[in-house]
Amino acid sequence: MSASSAPSSSSTATRPKLSELFRAFVIVSISGFGGALPWARRMIVEQRRWMTAEEFNEAFALSQFLPGPNVVNFSVVFGSRFGGAPGAAVALAGLMGPPLIVVTILAVLYARYGDVEVLGRILTGITAAATGLLISVVAKMATPLFSKQWDWAPLVAIAAFVGV
Repeated sequence: MSASSAPSSSSTATRPKLSELFRAFVIVSISGFGGALPWARRMIVEQRRWMTAEEFNEAFALSQFLPGPNVVNFSVVFGSRFGGAPGAAVALAGLMGPPLIVVTILAVLYARYGDVEVLGRILTGITAAATGLLISVVAKMATPLFSKQWDWAPLVAIAAFVGV
């Protein structure tokens, strides 16, 4: 790892093992079914303190430039930062494995019971909860940006949000 890609001193004190990476991303994937980013941030920044909020934002910004789903890219970036290629593979497996199993089981159940009316209402409620979690994590990620010197960037972000 080069000096520029090495974890900062705030992260090296709590460098996770591969088993911890896998376990953490399994928990994230199970907790965040349909929206894992809020749970990933909470686990990495607030609970385990493996990264600071700024480090998380930087790693997530990098993952947005890569092709594919942002949280999947983030798991690879995060895993490789702390464990190289094995860390990336372990974090990706932890993030993708449980949902793959759950979705397969749900697909079988939906094929059998998909026409039940109450199921549609449950899925609508899950959608609303995922939307709320996404708004929450965006607000938490934006806090460091707004706490610094105000310039045009936060105002443009607010105007874009209001516009949408």
